[in-house]
Amino acid sequence: MKRILIKISFGIFMSILFIGCDKDFNELNTNPLSLNIDALENSQILQGQAFAQAQYVSVNGLHWRFQISQNLFSDIWCQYFATTASGFDSDRYVQVGRWADLAWGSFYGEAAPQIKLVEDLSAANGNDVGNAMAKIVRVHAYHRITDYWGPIPYSQFGNLELSVPYDSQEDIYNDFFTTLDDAVAKLKANSGGSSYAGGDRTYGGNADKWLKFANSLRLRLALRIKYVDAAKAKTEAEKAVTDGVFMTNDDNALVSVDDTNRNPLETITDWGEFRMSATMESILKGYDDPRISEYFAPAADGDSDGDSNPYEGLLNGQAKVTLETSQNAGHSDLATRFIDVAKGGVNPPIELMSAAEVYFLRAEGALEGWAMGGTAMELYEEGIRTSMMEKTGADAAAINAYIASNNVPVAYEAAATPVADIPIAYDAGGTMERQLEQIITQKWLALYPNGWEAWAELRRTGYPKQYARVESENPDVAADEIMRRMIYTTSEFNTNGEAVNAAISTLSGGDKNSTKLWWDKK
Repeated sequence: MKRILIKISFGIFMSILFIGCDKDFNELNTNPLSLNIDALENSQILQGQAFAQAQYVSVNGLHWRFQISQNLFSDIWCQYFATTASGFDSDRYVQVGRWADLAWGSFYGEAAPQIKLVEDLSAANGNDVGNAMAKIVRVHAYHRITDYWGPIPYSQFGNLELSVPYDSQEDIYNDFFTTLDDAVAKLKANSGGSSYAGGDRTYGGNADKWLKFANSLRLRLALRIKYVDAAKAKTEAEKAVTDGVFMTNDDNALVSVDDTNRNPLETITDWGEFRMSATMESILKGYDDPRISEYFAPAADGDSDGDSNPYEGLLNGQAKVTLETSQNAGHSDLATRFIDVAKGGVNPPIELMSAAEVYFLRAEGALEGWAMGGTAMELYEEGIRTSMMEKTGADAAAINAYIASNNVPVAYEAAATPVADIPIAYDAGGTMERQLEQIITQKWLALYPNGWEAWAELRRTGYPKQYARVESENPDVAADEIMRRMIYTTSEFNTNGEAVNAAISTLSGGDKNSTKLWWDKK
């Protein structure tokens, strides 16, 4: 390995070390200046600490960066939330430049260097399990970023040059599958093994659990490219299921949190700037869904639309003047489980991927006729059941009754219409498109609060159906349309202009929020 790469990466690692790491390594933080490059290269304990931070920051876990990376973009655009803050223009489809710059800089300044550091060090030291784990984290982290922007710096990140070329999204996805092939081979060759046991925030270094995550992640990425490369999507999806994917909630990929590295929704909820969306209200209320109380809190003013249900949603894209004069107590805040622990919250782990999502992915694959280990209906119903078991305390009888229910979404207020007309019970005699809408709508509910994935699936499939925003201030995206991508950041034009302009030249619609990504071909 090139010593200069280690020096640069080590400097970044040291700066992040002061943020705070897994509590198991508090003693290592007492005098970080005593660390040296050779110690980092040769110590799996220190590399494990770096791996723990790579896991945490790669999901934008740092509180305010989480808000500008997820809450103010994908969470709002997939309509998990609407905002009550008049200054949050993103709910009116404005991509605020400084937020986007911070989101981009947070990833490339903090997460990407940490990931590269651990991947390079584990490879140099022959740590195959640790290297496979780092590769999986890389694929998971970068797929979020490319699914925001499209072409991004990827294969040549860390090239030690002033300009870093962008890769096409197609090339990036192809490399994701190749990278997962390598990771899976390493993990299979080390079945029963482990690495970074004290630092791994997800599986405690368990190679067999990481293997299931790699396969499940492959399945997610396979369905993502279904409309642009159906043959490859089928091949990769069937390979994933054959190799073994998540089957129960015990398999779920979660990033643990602690007193220093907290679930950032705790901070977001405490600020009180987000409310249940009208789309959420229409679907959750209509379905009489028990997850409603796990996701949101009753409105402070109680029922406001005469249905005796105190959970109230806010229509997205409210005019600034409306928000400036509204008291906002008539709409549901996030659930109390997300508030500060001192106020009764629970500081839950951050979910990367769940067994419920995997069942819905398999259901969609089965709908296409792929070998997914069950019928679309069976897998759809198991997805609902697994989500209910994960997110609620509902018993088997209540879950079965929900799955069989013909409940449909309702109007979020008396003067409106329901956002959709699909029932919960699988429409075995319906069209393939109607069945897909059912699968993705339930998947959207199960994914909550993972706005990164929910917004990607909304763009890919068009589901769940959404209420139009009150207004859009974006000339390229109307209030009843979907934001398709993020435009590139000012910092990239200032520091990497030649590369970013070359990337823009490959976009058929130009650098606009209305331009569809490579996989967005439905």
